Amino acid sequence: MQDDVKRGRGRPKAWDDKGTQNTIKSLDRALEVLVQLGEMQGGTLSQVAGALDQSPATVYRVLTTFQGRGFVDFDEQTQVWTIGPAAFLTGSQFLRRTSLVERARPIMRELMEATGETANLGIERDGMVLFLGQVETHATIRAFFPPGTASAMHASGIGKALLCRMDDKRQRQVLAASQLEQYTPFTLTDPEAMIADLRASKTRGYAVDAEERNIGMRCIAAPVFNVFGEVVAGISVSGPTTRITEDRIDALAAHVMDAAARLTRAIGGNNRPA
Repeated sequence: MQDDVKRGRGRPKAWDDKGTQNTIKSLDRALEVLVQLGEMQGGTLSQVAGALDQSPATVYRVLTTFQGRGFVDFDEQTQVWTIGPAAFLTGSQFLRRTSLVERARPIMRELMEATGETANLGIERDGMVLFLGQVETHATIRAFFPPGTASAMHASGIGKALLCRMDDKRQRQVLAASQLEQYTPFTLTDPEAMIADLRASKTRGYAVDAEERNIGMRCIAAPVFNVFGEVVAGISVSGPTTRITEDRIDALAAHVMDAAARLTRAIGGNNRPA
């Protein structure tokens, strides 16, 4: 009885031990298949098995098991496996844990209407930017980051808006993990240059991705804060450099910062972080 009180009701003795002896290896391998299929956005059995370096027979058993639960679909004609509706429904529960997405939606729509560019919402997850929502512009050329998309923080407007508000230790950890991978000739790959860019972003209140992830695309982002003044999300507008020209950055940034401040207030956050 005393042991139960110490570790909490319903918790096994090994609750704090996250070692391999307390994981289910077959389940872990099965989830690898599901994650890989999602990253590939669909594939044949041989493609999925090859990508994971697993036997087709093993992968087939995993896929058919997931298919039975609706987590994957199979097209008989093309022989292609894809993520199924059950995976979406389960994953969407993540978005319901917080009012952030719900509160952000009308603000993002107004931001899109005010700027004429696609509005985005993202958070940091495992050293990456995880996009939670998007309101697309009516223009024919647009940026596209569907919910669930992950992107490198150092080459993202939202990523840099989040990074610039992190403490120095966490900031350098994230940058070291990313290894500042180069995506375009404009990607900042020198650590000191990146740190200087983040300091400038913090000072002016917004960050800019100037073709650092995709040539011809520019993004302007600002941070969103919680009640403790901690950065919890970023909101941005993104579009082609032909529309988001350098002489428009300040004007667009004013709209983005206003949207970020409104979202901060909407979630009960502190708009004057330390």
